[in-house]
Order: sequence, then C-alpha cells, then structure tokens
Amino acid sequence: MTLTDLPSNGAGNRAHEASAKAPAHESSATAPAHESSATAPAPESSAMQRIGSLVRDARRHRGLTQQQLADRLGTSQSAIARIEQGGQNLTLELLGRLSTALESELINLGPTGPTHLRVEGGRPLRGSVVVKSSKNAAVALLCAALLNRGRTTLRNVARIVEVERILDVLRSIGVSATWDATGHDLTLLVPDDLDMAGIDADAARRTRSIIMFLGPLLHRARTFQLPYAGGCDLGTRTVQPHMIALRPFGLDIEARAGEYHATVTHTGAPARAIVLTERGDTVTENALLAAARTDGTTTIRNASSNYMVQDLCLYLQLLGVGVEGLGTTTLVVHGRPVLDADVDYTISEDPVEAMSLLTAGIVTGSELTVQRAPIDFLEIELAVLAEMGLRYELSPDYLADNGHTRLADITISPSVLRAPIDKIHPMPFPGLNIDNLPFFAVIAAQAEGATLIHDWVYDNRAIHLSDLTRLGADVRLLDPHRVLVNGPTRWSSAEVVCPPALRPAVCILLAMLAAKGTSVLRNVDIIARGYEHLYERLVEMGAHIEVFHD
Repeated sequence: MTLTDLPSNGAGNRAHEASAKAPAHESSATAPAHESSATAPAPESSAMQRIGSLVRDARRHRGLTQQQLADRLGTSQSAIARIEQGGQNLTLELLGRLSTALESELINLGPTGPTHLRVEGGRPLRGSVVVKSSKNAAVALLCAALLNRGRTTLRNVARIVEVERILDVLRSIGVSATWDATGHDLTLLVPDDLDMAGIDADAARRTRSIIMFLGPLLHRARTFQLPYAGGCDLGTRTVQPHMIALRPFGLDIEARAGEYHATVTHTGAPARAIVLTERGDTVTENALLAAARTDGTTTIRNASSNYMVQDLCLYLQLLGVGVEGLGTTTLVVHGRPVLDADVDYTISEDPVEAMSLLTAGIVTGSELTVQRAPIDFLEIELAVLAEMGLRYELSPDYLADNGHTRLADITISPSVLRAPIDKIHPMPFPGLNIDNLPFFAVIAAQAEGATLIHDWVYDNRAIHLSDLTRLGADVRLLDPHRVLVNGPTRWSSAEVVCPPALRPAVCILLAMLAAKGTSVLRNVDIIARGYEHLYERLVEMGAHIEVFHD
C-alpha cells in the first residue's frame, strides 16, 4: 500500500480541508481542535496522533517540507498532513516506508507478518460501486512513457503494488514520476540519458511487466541489460513470443547471470509484416512499443485487440504515432524516430475488476449496481451469465474519459442459476477474458448442475480453484487445465491460505462472502498486486471484513 491507498476517517477528511487553506509546504498548525477530534480521543486515535507527532518531528529534523516527504513516498502533501494530525489509518508497511524515507525508526514494530482477512459471510451486499481503472493498461502506459521526450500525464492511475513496482524501476533509472494532490494523476518526465546501471533489480524481478521495457529501450541504446522478468527463463512460453516479435526490429537477447543482455542492430521498419506466434496482450504491446519509434510502416498481424492494447494505441496516437486497425487483429503502425509531445491521457476502466465486483454480488444474492463497466469487454461474460439465468439490466452506454471506451452501469438482481450446457473457456478478445475465467468457478458453484471450466492458457491455475472445496464447493480437478463444478453449494466458513495466483485468491475471498459464519483468508498480500482498496469497497457495500496481522 501507499499513503493514499488507505481510507480516511472523518478526521482525515477535515484535515485535508484544513490543509488546503495552509501554505503548500505545511499544513495549518492552528486548525480548530474539532478537526482532529470532536470529543476526547479514543485510544486508537490517540496512538495515531502520537505517531503523527513522531513523523512531524522526524521530518522537521531532516529539514523536509510535507511536500518533499510526499515526493519521497510518491503521494500527496495532504496525505502527509493527515498522518501528522493523526487522521490517517496506518499499516505496518506504511510505517516501514515512512521510517525509510525519514531515515529514522519511528516505532519498534517487532517482526512484521503477512496480512490476513477475517470475513463474516452470509450477508447480501447493497448499493453501487464504481469500477476503477485498468491495472494492465497502467503498467503498459508507464512503460510507453519511456518513448516520449515530452511530459506524460496519466490520469486515473490505479494505486496498486504492480504499478508501484514499475514506478520503483522507472525512478531508479532516472525517470521523474510525481503524483498530484489527489494521488491518482501521475506526471512522468524521462531524462535524455537513462541510468540503467542503477536499475532497481529487486523491483524489476518482482513484476513480469518489466518485459515491456524491451520495446522502448531498444531505441535508447545499442546494448543494455534487464533483470529477468518475474523469474521467467528465456525460451519459456511467457517470454519466447516477445523475442520472436522484437527480433525484426534488430533486438537480440542472451540470458546470463540473471539478466537479459540485449544487443540492438537498427535495420529500419521490418520489410515484412510481423506475425505474432501468440495473440498475447503484452507481446502485442511490446511490438507496438518497438514500432512506435521505428521510422516507416510496420504491420502487426495476429495482434491482441484487448482493452489494455487499445489504451496503448490511443496514447501512441496522442504522441503522434499513426495506428490503424484499433480493435482488430491487424495493426498498422506509422512510426516516428522522435516522439516529443506533452500528452494527457485518462486510463480506461478495468473489465476484470468489473467482473470481480459482479461476482461478489452474484454469489451473495445481492441487488447491486456496478458503475462505469467497460461493456465492450464484458459482453461474452454477460451473455454466458444470462444463459445461466442471471437477471441484470444495463444503463444506456456512455463514453469513458479517454473518449473511446464504451461504458455502462450494470444492475444485477438475485437469481436462480443453472449450469450452462457447454463448457466455459476463455478466448482472446472478443472472447471471454482469460482473467475473468476463474470467477465462473465461484458462480458455477451457485448454479444447479455440473459446469466444466477449461483453463487452457495457464498450466496450473485451475489447480488453485480446487481450494473452493474448503468452503463447501464440489470442485473436481480433472487435469491441470480443467475443473468440474457441481452446484448449488451450501457454503461453509473455513480458514484458507491464499493461493499464490491473483484471480483464484480473489475467488476464495468472494466465496467467503457467501459462506455463513466466520472465515479467515491468510496471506492476502497478493490481492493488493491487482486491486485497489478492494476490502474497503466491499465493506462499503455491506460486507464484514477485518484486516489483521499475526
């Protein structure tokens, strides 16, 4: 988590309002007492105020303004003001980051353990929830900013672990990345010379998205090194398609000593169309990033047309790159050797988060509205759900802030579900989204009959879905790619260790919302990699979730 990942209580909101009236470098020291607490402080509030005083004193001792400390942490000055006034919830991770930024141990935390959730299930959700922006689009656009000599401003950026890891890498090589006061708009400035020797190798190795540095970097240097992406070995399924896609641009890769050693021989635009051997999202994005600054015309066939690829194409067009075929499997890129533009782009909403929220409502039998859902990327999912008996209504569609993505509000009602006749399996867009497939295991457990789910893309992800049996589901693993789910399920509470895969982990959490009694989900840190404030937002809809540590 980052500072602005944490929810503000009422005092925090009032502190924000007070700090807006004070000079930018410091919050008001004379704010009325009721802005911190209207009554005698509770013990927890008093503890937060004491910690806030420690932060303030350490900051002043270092000669830092609130804004300077905020810049070190990649957050806003108002968030620092809330912390110092005791109006900001704090996690052990956040205290550790503050201690590092201030070069001072604020509090002896003792051993810090993983994060766990205690879930009181069996309660329907209510109201509405707004879909946040796409994680996958955000990381692609952060990598794409390396192409631009001008200023890139990305709006509505997801504040999640995956984004923060990429930012850590970018900052380590000299890129300026500054959050605005809201904590969700990000401005990036790329220096003429990148400090590749100073790259944060630890952060780089903890995200597979680092592989998308290859496309931009081949235009920056004749040779460079990049840490292994997410622990993948050269030649594995997840890496080899990138090598094939980038070879026509003159990129040659050798893997040794834990790094990719890249050599670039610039040959101009590829003479023939690049045919991707895998219609993967990141592979397509890497090819686009390489083509954007290659002078001439590049044709990419068997390209992904998924949501994050479309976001990237729209951003490249703002930079002055010609991109034809948006939303199709053939992209024609008219590259320019120099891209120098001040651009402002708002990231579109996340269809996978939308599906997660829909699933939460479905399994709890709730009347719930999911707002700002990117409907073009959910049509197959909704068609399958309708076949299973889900009752839902769509609002008239409207455009996202990027001026292109079509959105709608989806209202679901409690429904009696039945298993579909055919198996459920993913396909590249416009098929059922690969990342949305696991949610159908939880939904199928609610349905009458047997549902076959075929996860042909990932070798072992289906195995993790069998963890639903701990909560009473009848899930039979047929092989590493297929599970058979029999329903309906009488969910029961249980203690489960979070699987090491993001979407199955969220599936377990959603099933716990449906299970009566108290469940415990342990080691949930992986969920923060792809979701922003998920627990808090579920609580706002009526869920009973408590975060705790050992």
